[in-house]
Amino acid sequence: MDKVTFYVDGFNFYYGLKASKKSDPDWAKFYWIDLVKLFSSFLGEGQELEKVVYFTASPLNVEKSRRQSAFLNANKLLNGDKFEIVRGKYIEKQITCPNCQYSIPRPEEKKTDVNISVRMLADSITDNTDVVVLVSADSDLLPPLEFIQQNTKKRVKVYFPPSRYSDELKDNMLHHSSKPVLLRKNKKRFENAIMPDIVELGNKKYTKPEKWA
Repeated sequence: MDKVTFYVDGFNFYYGLKASKKSDPDWAKFYWIDLVKLFSSFLGEGQELEKVVYFTASPLNVEKSRRQSAFLNANKLLNGDKFEIVRGKYIEKQITCPNCQYSIPRPEEKKTDVNISVRMLADSITDNTDVVVLVSADSDLLPPLEFIQQNTKKRVKVYFPPSRYSDELKDNMLHHSSKPVLLRKNKKRFENAIMPDIVELGNKKYTKPEKWA
């Protein structure tokens, strides 16, 4: 069996869902999604899920951080070792208007691209996976994909989060006789992977945030 690992750019994935919600409110339901169940539905014959690795950072806003924690903890409770969280961090960056010189703080995510790149390379080189699936439309992640394609025998796939797209990543896939998967066109798979409003096991319980109801 070929081991398949999904490397999810959490920032890209979440804001893709958020953008899709503007044109179709149904996509709001998919904030509360079982990621292992979702991506397992794409596996073909002779493939098995090694792991879904979710790369993110804790928001500086307390309420946003609580919602994210509920989502991640519910996924971990349901899926155990099949779901892994790799965290970067947010920093507060000052943005200054060039005209009036007024400054406002703006949160900026750090380390995620590096964490994804390092992990994909490490898993490929140490033979922890047979198929690398990048879930992102961030073209900054093209160099590690190219390294894997040129220096290993691992297969590489790219899944674009809803409302996200990259011509550079698409062209790379076409060059290697493949094509990106457009998650926006797989709404039924999302519907089948929505978690129960309350995820409970033993003495642990996580509830879907009210704002996502």
